[in-house]
Amino acid sequence: MSAPERTETDSMGTMRVPAAALYGAQTARAVANFPISGRRFPRSFIRALGLIKKHAAHANSALGALPPELAEAISQAAQEVADGQLDDHFVVDVFQTGSGTSTNMNANEVIAHRANALLAAARAEPRVHPNDHVNCGQSSNDVMPSALHLAAFEGIERRLIPALKTLADALAAKAVAWDAVLKIGRTHLQDATPIRLGQVFGGYAHQVRHGVARLQKTEPSLGELALGGTAVGTGLNTHPEFARRVIAGLARDTGLALREAGDHFEAQGSRDACVEASGALKTVAVSLIKIANDIRWLGSGPRLGLGELKLPATQPGSSIMPGKVNPVMCEMVIQVGAQVIGHDATITFGGAMGNFELNAMLPVIAHNLLESVDLLANATRVFTERCVIGLEADAAHCARGVEQSLAMATALAPAIGYDRAARIAKLAAETGRTVREVAEEHAGLKPAQLKALLDPRAQTGPTSHSDSTPAS
Repeated sequence: MSAPERTETDSMGTMRVPAAALYGAQTARAVANFPISGRRFPRSFIRALGLIKKHAAHANSALGALPPELAEAISQAAQEVADGQLDDHFVVDVFQTGSGTSTNMNANEVIAHRANALLAAARAEPRVHPNDHVNCGQSSNDVMPSALHLAAFEGIERRLIPALKTLADALAAKAVAWDAVLKIGRTHLQDATPIRLGQVFGGYAHQVRHGVARLQKTEPSLGELALGGTAVGTGLNTHPEFARRVIAGLARDTGLALREAGDHFEAQGSRDACVEASGALKTVAVSLIKIANDIRWLGSGPRLGLGELKLPATQPGSSIMPGKVNPVMCEMVIQVGAQVIGHDATITFGGAMGNFELNAMLPVIAHNLLESVDLLANATRVFTERCVIGLEADAAHCARGVEQSLAMATALAPAIGYDRAARIAKLAAETGRTVREVAEEHAGLKPAQLKALLDPRAQTGPTSHSDSTPAS
């Protein structure tokens, strides 16, 4: 038996809609037109859209554009949208009209139907119209970019940056704890001069903090909202005070630094702020790939790899090799980073396709940008909790590697010259002895001088660690 349906009407005629659906004819048309991916706008975007509709109703009521009772019903329904109570009724595919009009109308219809139900329950006349009332003073062309900026700003500030700060603190804690652990440095994948494991992790912590700073620099651009521009940036059919009032309400509701766009034609014709934010997200992804890749290599083994780190065992690593444990958390981070880099390519292309007064690539930009935020926030949190915090250093193994390294000859060069130091390193390699053992015979240095030169700790610079302060 087919599910019960009802008939809805829009400017193009009638459409059959599931009887239980809160949306109407325009949403049903979009569902029929775009059976593309099965992907919907993410929760963060729907939340932002609900908040915009809520504060638009408040502003329109205060400005005399909406009767108070209708505005109150719209506001309550829009808050339910923001809270996720009506997510099942947002059914339009991400790959749709380039302005996102279908999803804006999906929101308008859902909010109108729910508002009318609230009015009927209060024994008031149900007469909320999706365009005339819920969309009053707005256009998809200014609402959808505003929702995207709001969702991206909130996701970066509330989820991603806190996760990155926690990771930076965890890395910095390892830097302090391992300041006395000497290991061999590596350049070109070859042995280099000694380094402290604490210095390595201090570098990672600083890399992550640079990423936080880069993300924070994008927030002023994301804080500019296109509301008030309506169709092409001129503000046709909206009150001059509408955008200011809506944005002030959004700022109070979210605690974010939001403001009306300085130029509405730029705000609707381009998506440069999203391209900028995506670039910062890509840089964070690249940093996390480097850190995760280093950690999995440093933990390779357990017997025939580098083995300088011991990674937490989180799950069996093989369906055929008993006892094998793999660096799965590192691999997860690297895969997330690769996906974010791919998203950035799509966002960059989308940003370049702003034609005249509208960028008609907003849905795919929104999908990729917000997914990048969510992926990085989740991956960073899990990586910190399930890998970084539980890392252990094999200090004895690290020390043995330092003593065996031919790069120890570097410290002899100032005393005996580069060529003689090179010959000592070569002889050590040929005989399987350490640089120290060969130098005792061929360097012509007093034991005390040789001991001082080959002190690996002295080769690593100052003893205090510079990156031990927790992130604010």
